[in-house]
This record gives sequence, C-alpha cells and structure tokens, in this order.
Amino acid sequence: MNTELPPVAPEVVAAAVEHLTSRLRKKLDAAIETYATLPVSAEGTVRRVRCGEDAEVTLTPGPSGAVVEDGQAQCSCLLAPRCLHRAAVLGAAPVADADTAAETPAPSPEEAGVETAETPGTRGADVPPAGPADAQVSAATGLWDAAAAVLAAGVPGAGAVPQAELLRAAHTARLAGLHRPEAAALRVVRALRAARARHDGHRLADLVAALRELLLTSGLLAASDPDPALVGTARRGYRPGGSLRVHGVCREPVISATGYGGVVTHVLSEEGRWFSVADVKPGGPARARGAATATVALGSGTLDHAQLSRGGLLISGATLSPDGRLGAGKGVRATPVTGLSWTSGPLARLFSRPLAQAAAARFTGAGTTDPEQAGQSADELIGCDVVVVGAAEDHLFARELPAEGADGEGLLIRLVPSNGHPDLAHTANFRKLAARPGLRLRVVGRLDPARAATLRPLAVGPLPDGTATLRLPAEWMGHADLGYDRLEGAHFPPADELLSVQTLSAFPPDPVVEAPLWRLRRLVEVAVSGGRRAAAEPARDGDRASGTAALRRSGFRAAADLADALAAEADRRGRDVFGRTRQADPGGYARVWLAAAVYLSGTERALVEATWQPPAAA
Repeated sequence: MNTELPPVAPEVVAAAVEHLTSRLRKKLDAAIETYATLPVSAEGTVRRVRCGEDAEVTLTPGPSGAVVEDGQAQCSCLLAPRCLHRAAVLGAAPVADADTAAETPAPSPEEAGVETAETPGTRGADVPPAGPADAQVSAATGLWDAAAAVLAAGVPGAGAVPQAELLRAAHTARLAGLHRPEAAALRVVRALRAARARHDGHRLADLVAALRELLLTSGLLAASDPDPALVGTARRGYRPGGSLRVHGVCREPVISATGYGGVVTHVLSEEGRWFSVADVKPGGPARARGAATATVALGSGTLDHAQLSRGGLLISGATLSPDGRLGAGKGVRATPVTGLSWTSGPLARLFSRPLAQAAAARFTGAGTTDPEQAGQSADELIGCDVVVVGAAEDHLFARELPAEGADGEGLLIRLVPSNGHPDLAHTANFRKLAARPGLRLRVVGRLDPARAATLRPLAVGPLPDGTATLRLPAEWMGHADLGYDRLEGAHFPPADELLSVQTLSAFPPDPVVEAPLWRLRRLVEVAVSGGRRAAAEPARDGDRASGTAALRRSGFRAAADLADALAAEADRRGRDVFGRTRQADPGGYARVWLAAAVYLSGTERALVEATWQPPAAA
C-alpha cells in the first residue's frame, strides 16, 4: 500500500478489478506490488503515478479527500478504463472508510429496507425488531461467502481478486444498511494487505479478530438473526447533545494503516462522561505531528488541540456521535474556559476509583453485543496512581499505589506505549521513565483487553503531594501528553528522592501465554495465515492427537474438541461424479473455524480479566 495515494472507496476498487480480463487479473497482484513503490507526483489534491511511457494514472479525490467515483481515477493508456494500470494503482491505495467514502448520507433504515415492529406513535419504544429484511439477508450471505473464500485461501491466496470480491460485498452491505459487518469487511481487507506486504505494524491477531467479527455478524444476519446490534449504525450519526461543559484531559496522536493521521483530544464533562474532539485526515505520520497544535474545528476556532487538552469548552447546541465524538455543525457554539488540573473537579475523580473496579467496568461494557456500547466502553480511559518498579523490552512494570488508609499492595500492571511510531514521543518518554524505578506517577491510559493486566498510557502527571514524582512546567497544566510532550531530565526528581522499591525485571507469568490454549490459537491463526491446507496438516502428520491430549489433560476439553473438528474439517475432501477429489464447501469449514475462534476469544478474555483482580482476591 502506498500511503501517498488518496483513499479509494471499496466499490471503485471492486469495479476496476471486475472490468479486467481473466488474463490481466492473473497479473494484478504483481502489478500492485510494483506500482506501490512508484513515486507519486502531487498537484494540489491531485495525485499522479507514471506506470510506463504511455500510461499515467491520475487520481482526483472528491471533497472528502477520497476517490469515490469511477471518473475520479483516469489512465492515459488506450485500454482505459479497463486497464491493468488503473486497477493496480487503485489496489495500491488505502481503502477509504465508509463514512469518508460516502459523500452522500448513509441510507435511512426505511431506505435500506429494515423491517421493524414499530408503528406510528411507537418510535423509540422498546419494541423488538422483526429481523433483517430480505435485501439485508442477501447482502449478509454475500459477505459470508466472500469471507469464507478468503479464509479458505489464507493470506497467500487472498490476493487482489478475492479482496475485490470482499469489497464489492462490503459495498452491497452498506447499501443494505449493514454497517457493522461492512466495517469488519474493510478491516479484513486492510489487514490482508498489511499481511501480504509484511508491514512492520501488521499483527496476525488483528486479522484473525477482524475475520472472526465478519464471519460472526454476517453469518447471524444471513440466518435472519433479529438482534439489531448485528446491523450497527453509520459511524457519523450525530445527534443533539444540548449544552456541555467539558475539560481537557489529554491528546492522542493517530496514525492509521489507511494513510490517515491527526489527533484526538479527550475531554471530560462535569458529570464524568468522556467525549473527544478529532482532527484526522489523510496525511499519515506528518499530519499526526502537525495536528498537535492544529485549530480545534469547534465553535469560534480560537483554541488549538494543545490548549484544549489543558483547557476547557462551554458548548451550546452540541452534537454527539454514538462513540462520544463532538461534532462541528453550523449550530454549535463553543467558548473557551479555564481548564482544570488532574487534581481538581471531575478530573480528580478519575483517580479515586481502584484500578480493579475501573477495569471490571470496562470488561463488562466491552462484553455487550451492541458494538457501539462495547467500543465506547473499551475505549474509555482509566486513571490511576502508580509507582514504577521495573522495565523489560518495550514496557514498564508499575504497581498501583493503594488508597490512603488501605492495607496491602496494589495491583501490579504493565505499561506499554500506545503507539511505537518513531515520529512520536512515546518510546523516548518510556525510556526516560524506565530509567527511574521508584518514580510515582499519575497515569491516564487505555486498557489493553488482549494482554494480561496491561495499560497503554496516553499521558502522565505528578501526584498531588509532590513526593518522588514528576516536576512539569507550569504551562503543561499538570500533565504530559506522551505522544507529543517530551520529558527531559529536569522534569524528574533527583535520584535520591525516588522511592526504594523491589525492582522487577520480569513480569509474573501471563495466564494467557502459559495456558495450553496456545495449541488452539496456533491452529486458528495458521488457518488464516496459511489457508485451509495449512490447517489440515495436524490431521495428516499425527500432531493433532498429542496437541488435543495436552488440552484435555489441562481441563480444556472444549478446546480439544474444537481443535479436532477444525483439523478434520480442513482435511475433508469431496468427490465429483467421476470420483475425482475436490475441496469441500468452504462454508462448512468457515463455520467450524468460527466456532473455534469465538471460543478462543471468550476464554482468553476471561483469563485476561482475571489478571485485573486485586492481589487479595486473586
């Protein structure tokens, strides 16, 4: 993927691939790999790629910054628009988000054909939906089929053509109003591209999670499951929020895999509700750095993000998205107000709750079937007071400081950089913190649901009593944003003031890593990374029996049964009328893989949640 190119809507990529002949489709993957490395010339918002002596592809994004129409991608060769150059350049560009690509409003439930049990006068009542409409069932079936084909092929076989089929199915899902499975399909395509290109930031676990979500939601909807949470909502469905007074907490740099960059400033209301103000646009790391002091697009525009993170706003006519983003509509009025430090008002209350209770609330909310509630709960930040007790690799070990008058030791946790990009300050700041065991910190961060007792800090500050803690400049208003503000030697207390602590160089055993579930996890991941043939290997070489026996001895009998079923289904072969071997239906294989993936996700989540229990209750 070439992040210098503008994002491209899924349907534009899909149409370009569909127009190719079968001969050109065989050359598409190699062409994308070549064109992704070619230089991109820019003239304003227009991007040009020279693909040869007689071929130049020109991309002219629309107002959203994305290529959303076929006519916005042109090639100068004689075969255009059904040429390999145009399809390959579009395939090398990032995939646009649905809300970015859509320059027209998303369809309403009525336009999408959603059947509900509401009648006039009952809108908003607790009336159960009648289930997905026929168009939605058909769209979900198309998504399931495309996802099952990708799973059977694995990363090596899921090239541009299977990706285009998945993008076409995602576009059809959007037209049918299936926002949640559509978003999952786009995540799968991005993760596939990252895996095939061997990007440094690629994680196989992310691809597995995206494919699990896609198969789960599309499969249930294809079976006419009436749960409205499976459908989801358009991401930018802003609603009136009335009047708000919010206080800045911290800034978070954003660098996405789709070529976007910017900043999100997290703010807290007087009632303790989390909101955010985002400024994320195409531009990557360079824009993420520059957006640190960009003007806040809210109200009069007299405040930048650095000031908002340490100040506040009095907002009238506020508009809110389901995930808590503050909109910047014409009727919104915002007046800057004096900010609060982390030691006063609603910001101080962030640090009054024991860490175990705060984590339990995040896990409880993230376990709901409603993706909006789950996503918002999991992303809400947590505040805690800790002391640094050691470091290893890229993370710190810290122990929660017990509340005044409390007995016993606090919870031992990992602190991991929220973003390791070299253009940001996280890693450098972590090195400074790691060199000072005994340093007491006030931390605001996000819980990592995939790792044992792990918090990803966004900002740090001094404790109110001033003992063995940070000494930040007055203009920083009591906290440092770890992605932007760089900690220096003068910001730390002298070494002789630090607490005497028992330094750790290794964290206690991780129950997720130590549990024999790694045997099932390996099979689930190999099925994605290598395809159906790779998942069938344990059934052929005799390794399956020893692996499942170890799971059963450890008490994971369901995991053993699922591993057996997955390996057996992967190795299943049918025969045609002439007796020749042929691969079985990918749908049956996808169902068995999905059962194993869902079980694995739920079990590992329970193990991680247990690591957040206080020592006395562990």
